Amino acid sequence: MPKVSSVIVPYAAYLRVYEPLAAFPDEERAHWTRYARRPDRPSYQDELRHSLADLLPTPPVAVPVHESADAFVTEVDGVVCVCPWRTRLRGWQALGEVAEDFPEPVLDALIPPVVRRQSAQDYERWLERNPDARPWIRTATWQVPINWFVLVSDAEREYDGGDGERAAAPVLRYRTPMVQARRRVARGLRALREAVDEGPLIDGLVDVGRWLEEFHPRSLVELDYGGLVHALPAGELEADHSAADVAEGIEALRHGDGVAAGAAYGRLVERWRAVRDRRSAN
Repeated sequence: MPKVSSVIVPYAAYLRVYEPLAAFPDEERAHWTRYARRPDRPSYQDELRHSLADLLPTPPVAVPVHESADAFVTEVDGVVCVCPWRTRLRGWQALGEVAEDFPEPVLDALIPPVVRRQSAQDYERWLERNPDARPWIRTATWQVPINWFVLVSDAEREYDGGDGERAAAPVLRYRTPMVQARRRVARGLRALREAVDEGPLIDGLVDVGRWLEEFHPRSLVELDYGGLVHALPAGELEADHSAADVAEGIEALRHGDGVAAGAAYGRLVERWRAVRDRRSAN
């Protein structure tokens, strides 16, 4: 995949699952085995730039015509694991959710109704042939959903402030084994259900827990701030321990300490409000 430009896209964060090669059917496993040896694999910024470039023609290309053959690759205890991009599938799913993000006149100007209808029909036909399809990547814009932080621990936090001489971008991510992520979901749900009524936080955690169950138990789960590192000042980014705040809040609920839980939640709200305000400014 050639680069479209060097423009940084700052607003997207990601939850990814890397599965071992053994989890894939033979033909696909062979493709990913060859792919993992490539030295020139594209980055998440390349994927985003291409997606944005597709919106420039008239009419715009709302969803790629062909599925991506790219993936993110990592190694876990000597085992190669891949996270397929599945850009076409994710594009269809995002198109179905985009109505919640924009007023209809703005949405019509960005992606005309006829394009949206055609894409929806294509997706329905595709789903009939692929009823069990699911993405390996979830994307959030201008935020990291609170329920994502339940999956990880502050001890798994990886922060690199970047290197000005090499123009390397900052990195803030968490990586955890699948079994650990599933265990934390179960514990978090128990604590929340005992302390609060059903609501968006519980619904979101149930949803992400069901998604995780679709993957190989020896997968790796990654929460990556992605382009959001460019939306946060360096000092705030370095001081961001949102996973610790979420864990503290859940632990407080488990012990019936509503005051401590409220304080942890307040820190999260304040931190992420500043990021979401940038969305309104754009």
